[in-house]
Amino acid sequence: MKGDALVLFGITGDLAHKKLYGALAGLEAARALDVPVIGVASSDWDDKKLRSEVRETLGKSFTAAVVKRLCARVRYVRGNYSDPATYQALRDAVGSARHPVCYLAIPPALFDDVAEGLAGIGVPRGGRIVLEKPFGRDLASALELNALLHKHFAEDSIYRIDHFLGKEPVQNLMVFRFANTLLEPVWNRHFVQSVQVTMAESFGVEGRGSFYDSVGCLRDVVQNHLLQMVCLLAMEPPISATADALRDETVKVMKTIRPLKASELVRGQYVGYLDEPGVAPGSDTETYCALRVHVDSWRWAGVPFSIRAGKALAGTVQEAVVELRQPPRLLFADRAHTPEPNVLRFRLKPDDTITLEMQAKQPGERLVSGRVDLDVAYEAALGGEGPEAYQRLLGDALAGDQRLFARQDLVEAAWRVVDPVLEKHAPAIPYERGSWGPEEDTRVLPGQRQWRRPSAAAG
Repeated sequence: MKGDALVLFGITGDLAHKKLYGALAGLEAARALDVPVIGVASSDWDDKKLRSEVRETLGKSFTAAVVKRLCARVRYVRGNYSDPATYQALRDAVGSARHPVCYLAIPPALFDDVAEGLAGIGVPRGGRIVLEKPFGRDLASALELNALLHKHFAEDSIYRIDHFLGKEPVQNLMVFRFANTLLEPVWNRHFVQSVQVTMAESFGVEGRGSFYDSVGCLRDVVQNHLLQMVCLLAMEPPISATADALRDETVKVMKTIRPLKASELVRGQYVGYLDEPGVAPGSDTETYCALRVHVDSWRWAGVPFSIRAGKALAGTVQEAVVELRQPPRLLFADRAHTPEPNVLRFRLKPDDTITLEMQAKQPGERLVSGRVDLDVAYEAALGGEGPEAYQRLLGDALAGDQRLFARQDLVEAAWRVVDPVLEKHAPAIPYERGSWGPEEDTRVLPGQRQWRRPSAAAG
């Protein structure tokens, strides 16, 4: 059922200014926004002030006509989230809408108040609620949050938003896997030697020290973004492209991943983190983590999946590297040259590129092979970058498309993986800014292997 109103709680906040105003304008520019937009917050604003903020934030990023159309449809409701009068005012603003989509860009501590307030005006009977991560801090709090939401909303009315899944390159990874028969025969433990997933950022906490210090790398990106990326790489073909079919397969993979052990996790903290504003003295919060994941499915049993993520590293890059096994005999080698294994590299950032590293004959008299790369640059090949993640996800929420939203069982299964090491772990190891993390991170890799260096990291 298509949403007939969009309600944005936290419309005056940081996320709204950085992402939501632009997402709304993108939908407006694409003629995909045809519903009233009502912002709710406690700030002393009115309709005029909200429209002024929207215009100022968007600047010249969109045409004057688009900004004018968007401003004409936005309204503001001021009130405290725990005050029933706020929701009575919201009901008046929504008017005759029967299927409002309510987006909660607010701290999780306020979810209960808002869910109860919306229930008081009958929103759960036909509306939807859209939540920003984090969906809890551990398994216990995730279970508590889901129980709270289900007091008022059915699971099919709850949209847990994760902007990472809305990114074009992430979706391209899944399409590339299942739209091409080339990969399926080798996409298993018989041909794949290992998988490495990297999410590196060259910058630090950037003024978010207080928030980040309460979360850390493991909760911030591993429990959600990177475990979901493992699921996309390891999932079985879905029976269809529907929301439940796709999410059923990702949940199956998540449930096969063993709970982490402290011995399979290396935590790091960049030198200077303790001097960041908002960081507690002596904090042991990790800004880097490397871990080994075991996917105990029939397809992947025994194949090591290694994950690393962190801040203040040597570059900004997101990629997955799938290394295939060597041929049973290395025919085209000599004492001076050992051929490298084939590698399939999915680059998500700074560009959307898929590279297949192959072997071909080197020029000259010697019968030896050399590496050649077969590249597909998504934007150059197909044109355009696609919509920004929040624009896509807001549009999907209005359309009732849940394919890119996390389901309750996936969230809980992901927390079960990381829960054992959230508190029981070794101290964070210092590493220098501009490095690739602590040298000890190779402990999570099998044998004497090394992390594969990103082919071209951006600073």
